[in-house]
Amino acid sequence: MTLRYGARELEAVVFDLDDVLVPFHTPALWQWAWRPQGPVLGERRIRSAVRRSLKAWDRRRWQGLRGKAPAADVAALSRHLADTLWAIAGHSLPTEETEAVVRRILRPAAEVERYPDVAPALARLAAGGIRVGILTPLPLEPARWLLHRVGISEELLVGAGDPSGPVAPDPAAFRQAVERLGSAPARAAFVGDLFWSDVRAAARAGLAAVLLDRHDAWPKVRLGRMTSLDALEATLAPGRGVAETEATEGTERVPPD
Repeated sequence: MTLRYGARELEAVVFDLDDVLVPFHTPALWQWAWRPQGPVLGERRIRSAVRRSLKAWDRRRWQGLRGKAPAADVAALSRHLADTLWAIAGHSLPTEETEAVVRRILRPAAEVERYPDVAPALARLAAGGIRVGILTPLPLEPARWLLHRVGISEELLVGAGDPSGPVAPDPAAFRQAVERLGSAPARAAFVGDLFWSDVRAAARAGLAAVLLDRHDAWPKVRLGRMTSLDALEATLAPGRGVAETEATEGTERVPPD
């Protein structure tokens, strides 16, 4: 198997974790984390709240990358999850209840959903001799726990939210992840679910970058976007990822802050 990105031949793929390899913002997970005994939450309301929340989180992480705000750390992640919960609820919740839900989201004890396209994609890459790694801003313990719950090897982790080293979306985190796979940015691709702070940040670090938009949060991105890992090779092959489409019509825009 040859994995191509335009004229480039790729030898490694780095994946984000949450909402790429492991479901993180699904109606079923939020139902279990907040209302396991009912009442049943409206799926449409959850999906709408999640899309808005993901865009806000993407902006927050991008501001941190550009030095316009403190870098998005574990506390910022917890705040993002709390804001998502309150958006789903339609109002603020007591601190103790909010913290309990956030803990359950980060370390689910129930059966974790699985994306049906993940195992086949990883198998295709392995069969083709493509090196695979996982880079996530999630803290190391929750990242390992999520991988364990869905049956993905923890050995694939090449970077997590360890404050002692660079954390995505820091460009150094992407380069370090690729180095740990024995490759170089020009020979690697990154697959993320946030437009600016995942795939744009990876592209700035020199990786081929494509967007996996499972939540349909970035429908205006016309190139370098897919909704399933079934389309990974076909989305990469033209060499028209996020880096090449930044200035074109149909690219997501954020205020220049």
